[in-house]
Amino acid sequence: MATIFKSSIGKKLFQSITGAFLIVFLLLHSTINFFSVLDSIFGTYGNVAADADLFSKGDGIFKLGCDFMSTPFISIIVPVLALGFALHICYGIWLSIGNFIARGGVRRYAVPSKAKTDSWSAKNMFVLGLLILLGIAIHLTHFWAKMQLPELIHINEANYEDNPYVLLNATFGPWWNLVLYLAFFTVLWFHLNHGFWSMFQTVGWNNMIWLKRLKFIGIIVSTLICVMFASVAINAFIQANFV
Repeated sequence: MATIFKSSIGKKLFQSITGAFLIVFLLLHSTINFFSVLDSIFGTYGNVAADADLFSKGDGIFKLGCDFMSTPFISIIVPVLALGFALHICYGIWLSIGNFIARGGVRRYAVPSKAKTDSWSAKNMFVLGLLILLGIAIHLTHFWAKMQLPELIHINEANYEDNPYVLLNATFGPWWNLVLYLAFFTVLWFHLNHGFWSMFQTVGWNNMIWLKRLKFIGIIVSTLICVMFASVAINAFIQANFV
């Protein structure tokens, strides 16, 4: 196992596997959040039953989606995906620092070390990753710290928010938060767009025919995820300020 992590192929393989966890996590997360947009279309935005039961009659689609995330099976799967997500970020930072030092630190700019065919995203994956890490930290303070964390550690129920629509409106209501999150989703798009096809290239799908297909599929997947996230933010901004 140690030999695998010492080889460049092993390092890329580990990043590819944990990157797959990231993509699955984001697909699940963006889909559940997008239910809030469907709520606006069907006129059920903000509908939350008075009881604390899961899947209560009268709940909006997004609230039902949040209840689904609280079911035992998903409660196990999500932390596993989140762990893979965290490992992807931490290992990526460690690899980038190691590569930076191996190439001579700041002196690496004295000679060109990047192929001209490298995409902008490929050249800036480390910076993009750091920006994503910052965005996640902000996101956790807006949602997880106010919804899941108080329940998890059993602190004062007054700090626990059981209405996900309230959190959406409170977070995306201010225009500066909306702009901040839209910038975050843009950064995420660039990172996912390169990471998707690079993940498959690492495991051997690197012939020219499949590489072109995977790059196209990567654009579709990364765009789908980020458009769903962006539509949730814009919709919540409208709901908070104009409805």
